Amino acid sequence: MRIGILNCGGDCPGLNAVIHGVVGAAASKGWETIGFRDGFEGLLPPGDFTFLNPKDTEGILKQGGTILGTTNKGNFAAKVGEGDIARVPQQIVDRAKKTLDQLEIGALVVVGGDGSLTTANQLYEQGWPIIGVPKTIDNDLKATSMTFGFDSAVSTVVDGLDRLYTTAQSHKRVMVLEVMGRHAGWIALWGGMAGAANVILLPEIAFTYEKVAEHLKRREAMGYTSSLVVVAEGAKNPEGHLATVDDNRGGEVRLGGIGEQVAKKIGELTGKETRSTTLGHIQRGGTPTPLDRILGIRFGVMAAQLAGEGKFGQMVSYHSYHVGSVPIKEAVEELRLVESDTEVVKAARAVGVCFGD
Repeated sequence: MRIGILNCGGDCPGLNAVIHGVVGAAASKGWETIGFRDGFEGLLPPGDFTFLNPKDTEGILKQGGTILGTTNKGNFAAKVGEGDIARVPQQIVDRAKKTLDQLEIGALVVVGGDGSLTTANQLYEQGWPIIGVPKTIDNDLKATSMTFGFDSAVSTVVDGLDRLYTTAQSHKRVMVLEVMGRHAGWIALWGGMAGAANVILLPEIAFTYEKVAEHLKRREAMGYTSSLVVVAEGAKNPEGHLATVDDNRGGEVRLGGIGEQVAKKIGELTGKETRSTTLGHIQRGGTPTPLDRILGIRFGVMAAQLAGEGKFGQMVSYHSYHVGSVPIKEAVEELRLVESDTEVVKAARAVGVCFGD
């Protein structure tokens, strides 16, 4: 068999581990692997691809990003807004299929988030031999309890909070850290808890500035001279609006700026000197954690196994320490969001974390 692999959507630590897993597992079965560059775009004639063997993936586990490149724009974009899906034009699908057929690809492993897997499912429904691997740094696909890249992003948030704590203490300030999390606040929640944040603001839990200010004032009355606030980029202000950078030219809007808004309002309501920092793409880059490396390899190996079994239209998933699979169609239908009564939120509240509600 000859299998193909491509990465779509945003990058995150652990993508190279998936490539390493697919290539290694395929080679052990005597198969060839072809890597397509820049996502589905690499399928368009004349094709932009490279043959991969285990020697080509030696040493890439420690590298962030992806050796194949990726994109969240182009001819195959499927998500054009919250809940909005655009089908890939049939002419584009047919052109890409010619490349697949000419290279005699028996299975195509698509590593991507809900948008990329929505495209993958459309192609599967047209007869493509698709295997999906979930890639979402926000950890927000309900069909899998964890995705690679998330642990690395949380580690980056914790490192940022540890650094902000020392400068906040020195100047007796409130420090606000804006982190990734468009629809789901898992990075903010886990990173905030591990980084000892005093306030965590999430897309799923409505907050008011007054509640946040009251909490910070109580802390000051108790003798605390500084505080840390973590806010997910997708958290809506009390008026229900998102902070946006631009409309991303027809795709999903680019979020950013809620951290500045929160910092300004906290300063006004508490009188405390307040500063804001945005981590942004720092969360996507750098060396993946051991957990993300291992999870990525396991996902890649399972993708090759599914290909060998002819289980197309399936997405690799992780539940209860076990790597299995679920139908792609089911995987992209529902996001995994933070619930206000979840155990993790309850634990955070028990140790004094304020969610602004």
